[in-house]
Amino acid sequence: MFSWVSKDARRKKEPELFQTVAEGLRQLYAQKLLPLEEHYRFHEFHSPALEDADFDNKPMVLLVGQYSTGKTTFIRHLIEQDFPGMRIGPEPTTDSFIAVMHGPTEGVVPGNALVVDPRRPFRKLNAFGNAFLNRFMCAQLPNPVLDSISIIDTPGILSGEKQRISRGYDFAAVLEWFAERVDRIILLFDAHKLDISDEFSEVIKALKNHEDKIRVVLNKADQIETQQLMRVYGALMWSLGKIINTPEVVRVYIGSFWSHPLLIPDNRKLFEAEEQDLFKDIQSLPRNAALRKLNDLIKRARLAKVHAYIISSLKKEMPNVFGKESKKKELVNNLGEIYQKIEREHQISPGDFPSLRKMQELLQTQDFSKFQALKPKLLDTVDDMLANDIARLMVMVRQEESQMPSQAVKGGAFDGTMNGPFGHGYGEGAGEGIDDLEWVVGKDKPTYDEIFYTLSPVNGKITGANAKKEMVKSKLPNTVLGKIWKLADVDKDGLLDDEEFALANHLIKVKLEGHELPADLPPHLIPPSKRRHE
Repeated sequence: MFSWVSKDARRKKEPELFQTVAEGLRQLYAQKLLPLEEHYRFHEFHSPALEDADFDNKPMVLLVGQYSTGKTTFIRHLIEQDFPGMRIGPEPTTDSFIAVMHGPTEGVVPGNALVVDPRRPFRKLNAFGNAFLNRFMCAQLPNPVLDSISIIDTPGILSGEKQRISRGYDFAAVLEWFAERVDRIILLFDAHKLDISDEFSEVIKALKNHEDKIRVVLNKADQIETQQLMRVYGALMWSLGKIINTPEVVRVYIGSFWSHPLLIPDNRKLFEAEEQDLFKDIQSLPRNAALRKLNDLIKRARLAKVHAYIISSLKKEMPNVFGKESKKKELVNNLGEIYQKIEREHQISPGDFPSLRKMQELLQTQDFSKFQALKPKLLDTVDDMLANDIARLMVMVRQEESQMPSQAVKGGAFDGTMNGPFGHGYGEGAGEGIDDLEWVVGKDKPTYDEIFYTLSPVNGKITGANAKKEMVKSKLPNTVLGKIWKLADVDKDGLLDDEEFALANHLIKVKLEGHELPADLPPHLIPPSKRRHE
């Protein structure tokens, strides 16, 4: 007994040493959080136990939407390749959950085989039974995009009670399982049919507590005029506001995510900018994967602690011999009061508690006599993990992030807009004239020269004070004008000659047209007389 206590005390004093964040999370979960979960039957109420594959798997993107919103086409657009099991059409075509993952050869792995593979993070889906597993598969293929991320395609969400019941498995519960484990959830909407069905509403509510992962795509936006698009966007935001109960506005990307020509090209620039933003968000997932797993483990630990308090409180209130069933009913009905009592006694935020209605439903079928009393040692271990071990892992997360490229996802549609004349913003704003032989500022220089010579140049140069009189007429803030001055004063002598003054005016024009200023002056904007001739 003595050696066990001393070993445990020694372990507390010595910090855990980990080679990687994934290894650290795996060990912390197995040694510190899992015992608490098992003792208070957490897995029967909330989420199955995590496995090694959950900590080692690539970032996953979950696509959710009503039928014919373009989910499968969106995947086809990203990877620029057909994948096994893919079906596209205006009717509800995708009737299965398809995990699109990297593999050495093209092929399909059926659901029953998938949930017994220890290398895949899907083993716990076994609990949803054959009705689900017959509708689950993995499409694997060699593709550079899938080297970095995996994508989960889902069946189109239907409207009407009949279709919802006839699925044969709990669709919302399956999506909730995936939501806990994926890095990004993309909700797709069709610009032509914004109605949110009962099942879709139920699904979005099931994604509660994962709002930080949700992004919304308003797809097929090239099929409507600008004025209609504004109305559709407003209607979508209004509908989402009623379902997603957060004060923050969810990020909506507008565009047409397929490789066909735009039907109405009026908003081409908007669609390009939105697509670029969405691609950057997806490309950041491998870099932020370790932080996401750490964040999810912290969320799980907080829920497990609250669950332990709830179960132990119910156990404490139960009689030893008579009246157990009537007391159980009373406790379930008064669960809200128990929540409030725990909240006061342990200073726990209301947001950390599980759904009251869902908890009451689950408790109906439980035998309260098998519940365990409060065991402070288990809770202290989890508190120590949250206070100390997680802080050490955070340092490792930053180190791992700094060693990864900022845009880790490559290939497919991600390469099409990276470089060359079709890169986003190429030849626009400060990039205008990048391929011209002549200095792009030269065409407007005669106009700028007229102003320059009214500002009393001395030895061909004007002072900062004189330049300021003209530059402030643009009404740009001083912070912006100060940056323009730094970029335009190429020789850093605190004065502007005629070429530098023309450049300053060109950069003012760039900013007034809504473009961003470059951090450093691009080579093609350097005045001809200031260029080093090699």
